[in-house]
Amino acid sequence: MLERPSDPAPDPGELLARIFGFQAFRPGQEEIVRAVIAGRDTLAIMPTGGGKSLCFQLPALCLPGMTVVISPLIALMRDQVRALKAAGVEAGALTSGNTEEETEEVFAAIDEGRLKLLYIAPERLASGATMALLRRARTGLIAVDEAHCVSQWGHDFRPDYLRIGELKRALGVPLAAFTATADEETRAEIVTRLFEGRAPATFLRGFDRPNIHLAFEPKDQPRQQILRFAAARRGQSGIVYCAARARTESLAAALREAGHPACHYHGGMEAEDRRAVEARFQREDGLIVVATVAFGMGIDKPDIRWVAHADLPKSIEGYYQEIGRAGRDGAPAETMTLYGPDDIRFRRQQIDEGLAPAERKAADHGRLNALLGLAEATSCRRQKLLAYFGEAAEPCNNCDLCETPPELFDGTEAVRKALSAALRTGESYGAGHLIEILLGQTNERIAARGHDRLPTFGVGKDLTRPQWQAVFRQMMGHDLVRPDVERHGALVMTERALPILRGEEAITLRRDLVRAAKGRPVVKALVSEEDAPLLSALKAKRRALAEAAGVPAYVVFADRTLIEMAEARPASLDAMARINGVGAKKLESYGAAFLEVIAGAGAAAPVHPARMKLAGRPEGALFDQLAEAQLALARGADGQERYLSCTQTTLRQIAEQKPKSLEGLERISGMGAQKVERFGAAFLALIAAEA
Repeated sequence: MLERPSDPAPDPGELLARIFGFQAFRPGQEEIVRAVIAGRDTLAIMPTGGGKSLCFQLPALCLPGMTVVISPLIALMRDQVRALKAAGVEAGALTSGNTEEETEEVFAAIDEGRLKLLYIAPERLASGATMALLRRARTGLIAVDEAHCVSQWGHDFRPDYLRIGELKRALGVPLAAFTATADEETRAEIVTRLFEGRAPATFLRGFDRPNIHLAFEPKDQPRQQILRFAAARRGQSGIVYCAARARTESLAAALREAGHPACHYHGGMEAEDRRAVEARFQREDGLIVVATVAFGMGIDKPDIRWVAHADLPKSIEGYYQEIGRAGRDGAPAETMTLYGPDDIRFRRQQIDEGLAPAERKAADHGRLNALLGLAEATSCRRQKLLAYFGEAAEPCNNCDLCETPPELFDGTEAVRKALSAALRTGESYGAGHLIEILLGQTNERIAARGHDRLPTFGVGKDLTRPQWQAVFRQMMGHDLVRPDVERHGALVMTERALPILRGEEAITLRRDLVRAAKGRPVVKALVSEEDAPLLSALKAKRRALAEAAGVPAYVVFADRTLIEMAEARPASLDAMARINGVGAKKLESYGAAFLEVIAGAGAAAPVHPARMKLAGRPEGALFDQLAEAQLALARGADGQERYLSCTQTTLRQIAEQKPKSLEGLERISGMGAQKVERFGAAFLALIAAEA
């Protein structure tokens, strides 16, 4: 175990640097970590890439006993366990994908009291043996990852998450729940289900991911649009999401024909084939995976540079989760979402044909309306996206609408005509029928209902059918009308529409002209031209080490860490230890190899383990001074006395404890009266100079 129960409580900031290699918390992390360590029930909503995992992993190392982490996907659990072990943390997972040896290793670590984090799926809570195991392991904290899965309003509902509240009661321990996205309804259900209605300490850490570029395009030869987008980002890892399984296969084939390394992924594939795609995506640079939404939640790959949607997602929550898989390392990333009338019909059909109650379907239509509003926004997309989650923001200058403002027009008259047509037909018809009325088109259905005699018949001839379709889409995006699930998709006005219908408010719309899609320029280089060759060499070394160890490349180091190495060019292990992402374990495992790439052969001379523990810390410099002083005095001030020396471990203890007196020095293990007499005055002078 990292800490014995009798040891003083570790400082989370010190562990953050020593174990994980980060010199400072990300915004919002420390407050959450300290609340969890203090034993408070906690709900944290943080953006993807904001460091949620560390907010329960770090407390697990500070608290006595074991932390059980309830996580929804085997791939996600295995990735986190692998990364923790690489950092020197005792962690394990019990999953159906374990080998017999892996399971035995986990049980042995539990029985010996070594295991700090145990990952399990929520489905394992159905077994009575799990409760006995968690009691035996002295579980002190429950951490729930992807907590939105407990909510039936969420987009990834998992019924076994409902057992977590019962687990909390049975163990009598604090619970910390984490998710990247949860609107107000979902948050309320999380509190009810997991915390039994008692309000936890809640941290809403913002949803903005400023490094991600946002863009939408109307569909116009969508396959070519995706191919152009991928071609402009050749060599970068990306995901293309599709609504249908067959589409993933055909689009992946088209990308391969265009010279891209690409594969498909969907829920209809054999489990072994899916795992092979996941493993390949984690280990290869520049691979494109074309997938349904079955792919992604379990993929902990920080250097995905772009995400494209070949079809409109289900909701803003789903869209936000999916684009959030790009740029988790904080470097620039891009997104592009295609949408068209067929997408909207398909998504409406999915909602209407589902088994949810009417009120749930109505809410889902509202969520889809919100996504349409984002697709056809009239100004900054990020403002629109963040407003959905209750956040205000300034224009971002990192979306397509900020870069190229859309052409706008006063749509008040057109919208009033459309609303009037809906009202005069009893709000009983969909957009297709209402457009025929507005265009003054006679047919049997319109004549039979007398709709050719309505005052609104033919009042919309100034617009074409496609333009009217765009108007109705934007009306849905402004949530002025919603399909009524109990009347087979008839458009019903919302309260927001009434002031416009009465002439009390105006509304601005976009001219929805389908233009030829134009790929944006390739993302600017991650490093300067001068540093690019070194970054390539560091990536090559990373790949070689990862392949030798049989782990994904980012388990060695994330892209962001290599970028910092390439820019800072550390010339020593001490300097290497100050690079973000280089913890003590990784410095020991990989520091010399990467230092050799940066500074050349021989740059990293062999270092004693005692000195390695001080790498990057101020105590390291003091250790070196103490070592020089004892070498100079090894045979006394005149060089004629009997040889004396201190071990490296003794020097490390002196550097860490910094005794202020000769008596304090003598109490250090390995010193003694003779050594204190020989080295004491020199050592104390060096310690005083460091103060």
